[in-house]
Amino acid sequence: MKLRTRQKVGLALTAAGAMAGLLWPLWGHGEADLSGAVQGELTAGEATAFATGRNAFSMPLPTLDDDERSRFAVGNSFFRRNWVEAPASTTARDGLGPHFIARSCGGCHVQDGRGAPPDFRKRLSEPPVALLMRLSIPGIGAHGGVVPDPVYGDQLNNAAIQGVAPEGQVRIRYQSLRGQFADGTRYTLRKPLYSLTNLAYGPLAPGAMISPRIAPQMAGVGLLEAIPESDILANASLQAASPGPIKGQPNHVWDDFAQAKRVGRFGWKANQASVASQTAGAFLGDIGITSAQHPDEACMPAQKDCQVAPRGAQGKAPEIDERTLGDVIFYQATLAPAARRNVNDAQVLRGQALFAQAQCSACHRPSYTTGAAPFPRLSSPKVQGLKIWPYTDLLLHDMGPDLADGRPDYAANGQQWKTPPLWGVGLVHDVNGHRRLLHDGRANGVLEAVLWHGGEAQAARQQVLQLNARDRQALVAFVESL
Repeated sequence: MKLRTRQKVGLALTAAGAMAGLLWPLWGHGEADLSGAVQGELTAGEATAFATGRNAFSMPLPTLDDDERSRFAVGNSFFRRNWVEAPASTTARDGLGPHFIARSCGGCHVQDGRGAPPDFRKRLSEPPVALLMRLSIPGIGAHGGVVPDPVYGDQLNNAAIQGVAPEGQVRIRYQSLRGQFADGTRYTLRKPLYSLTNLAYGPLAPGAMISPRIAPQMAGVGLLEAIPESDILANASLQAASPGPIKGQPNHVWDDFAQAKRVGRFGWKANQASVASQTAGAFLGDIGITSAQHPDEACMPAQKDCQVAPRGAQGKAPEIDERTLGDVIFYQATLAPAARRNVNDAQVLRGQALFAQAQCSACHRPSYTTGAAPFPRLSSPKVQGLKIWPYTDLLLHDMGPDLADGRPDYAANGQQWKTPPLWGVGLVHDVNGHRRLLHDGRANGVLEAVLWHGGEAQAARQQVLQLNARDRQALVAFVESL
């Protein structure tokens, strides 16, 4: 890990920064019209972590007090360490499975970072751990959500404890899509094609839909959930009233902790409203750990071996108690976003202007001021009142047929995806050793991610296709500085 001394942030307007400010009219209501020019290094004000390297996504908010840092450490332990099969000598960490895809939260979010699809160099022989396959069938389920596959539930788990069959395996093939930039430079994108094999309990239901989801990085999630809901709804209203194709929509989803519908902001289709609800759901779906919110194992009726498998905590649900789950949620909610790098570099400033010129900020809204956390006992008051720079509107957008998964999720249709935050993108390689982006990791780096854009973002993509090599490098340099 590398830590940098906190530096003063200059507020001088460079020519490129001023240009970027003028080209962000959508947010020009006295707060962010000059946002690109005044951000500097701070991604979250005094809560910014000045860190690079392997641990760049694993730093606590620097404003935490001693008691909060202790709770952060406890939550970190339960986030990273493996759960074990029951029965075990310890009941604090037993109850893995019966079906699962990872043995810990950190198994998918390695170093609190971003997952990747199986390594191409291994001929896809390794099982996907950080690549989750969502399942559902047509229809509207509980609270307006999905209807799980009647045999395999709402996701495929490719691992299981002893005596229980893994649900199946994921097979990935690739189709090459070729194109070229206006200057004649050619490129090749690899479109993944997914299928499920060795299904242990028979075929999927007719009409079953499969959607891949890669594990995103965790730093800053507690600040994203502190963005006022009114700001997200205002994003949608401003876009609806503005000319052009950008018309984002909020997703309204069920939150297990609020016991009510809230605006979604986590998950690739914004199908979770809070860090708490996301975490409890992931404990059950990904690791097989029951909680007060999800007291029953995710064993479907056809999975008889799963139903009779031993349970953790001496057979007494839940397998994770309320305090421990709260500590894990607190840990994630107080992970600090890393500071920007190279903010005064001429290439980065040129890329900033090009980012604005291509209207990327219409969806990747630069900044917000945070409000209170939705569940104060599961976060810190230090998340409130911060100027943060995540570069997202947290809305759903039609991204065109090439990115479509064909699977609805609450209000999201089969071509819509949530705008992902861009902060930290340039540190993914340092933390996780790869540059895989988008919902399933198909894009190898920022430029490929842009080239996959379609639908509402088609015009922005076309602008990028017109850039020469120097400007393309500048655009990437800016995004990787965030």
